[in-house]
Amino acid sequence: MTQSTETGFPTKYWHPLGDDRVQCDMCPRYCKMRDGQRGMCFVRMNQGGQVVLTTYGRSSGFCVDPIEKKPLNHFLPGSSILSFGTAGCNLACKFCQNWHISKSREVDTLADSASPRRLAEAAVRLGCRSVAFTYNDPVIFHEYAIDVARECHEREIKTVAVTAGYVCDEPRRQFYSHMDAANVDLKAFTEDFYWELSKAHLQPVLDTLLYLSRETEVWFETTTLLIPGKNDSDDEINRMTEWVVEHLGPDVPMHFTAFHPAWKMSDIPPTPASTLTRARQIALRNGVRHAFTGNVHDPDGASTYCPECGQMLIRRDWYHISDWNITEDGRCSQCGTRCAGVFEGIPGSWGGKRQPVRLDG
Repeated sequence: MTQSTETGFPTKYWHPLGDDRVQCDMCPRYCKMRDGQRGMCFVRMNQGGQVVLTTYGRSSGFCVDPIEKKPLNHFLPGSSILSFGTAGCNLACKFCQNWHISKSREVDTLADSASPRRLAEAAVRLGCRSVAFTYNDPVIFHEYAIDVARECHEREIKTVAVTAGYVCDEPRRQFYSHMDAANVDLKAFTEDFYWELSKAHLQPVLDTLLYLSRETEVWFETTTLLIPGKNDSDDEINRMTEWVVEHLGPDVPMHFTAFHPAWKMSDIPPTPASTLTRARQIALRNGVRHAFTGNVHDPDGASTYCPECGQMLIRRDWYHISDWNITEDGRCSQCGTRCAGVFEGIPGSWGGKRQPVRLDG
């Protein structure tokens, strides 16, 4: 925890400890802070005896992306999404792929700013169907994300959370009441991995997934970054995918993505494409209806197939959609089986473009 004198935005999920400290109740870390100290996430701090958010209205950057990059393959395919994040993170992943943002402890990282209203207006102006809270975990900038979501929904813009799912029950319920879709990072299926490589715990993530499945209408997909020798064994992938089918259902899309050396794990080799293919095959064998590979060129592993007749419903080459065999009401054009997801009559045409943008005010 570090000292700071920065003015922050008032928050709700915390309580005093009866000494000169307060406890943050946003995530299972339960950081205990004296006046002027920040929690591990860096963005929530004790200011005058209350926990405040120090990054409200400030971002590490804005970019228009394809929705498939989040990754979400069954939520408005082909559409564009306005992506943004702040700084900091409530996990400590040694393999973080966005470490320059999530591990930042410098306010200079937050060079861009936008009020919730201006951000939602920008999404409309840029032709985006949705806004993504991403790059670092949105649960740590909870209040800002929710205010942006409110402004987006007034303008019929959808909201997407890209998250590790590490959040307490009450704030989780408030947060997801404002989200339309989510991609939850299921990093592994062992407690040892979560603790040794992320300084976190597995069960709160599973609790988030169970909550989304059983108590919300939020469309969600999962992503697992497969790291050689760490979480890529047949046994672990088998247990993970069996759990997903049993507890979340067979229609939750699962993404298996390739690790590239980064942050504190630059000595680990990249994930072979064959590992992703193997994981996808295990998932399909265990009853996952839509399993995908990512971070590698694999049109077969990136495409969507009808779970009933096997027809290719959506052909993807990286982020480009070339074939579309889904009816206006979301069914296979060949056999009529409904494909789980949020679809419109025709796919978007954004493709693989990545467009950085600047917002003022």
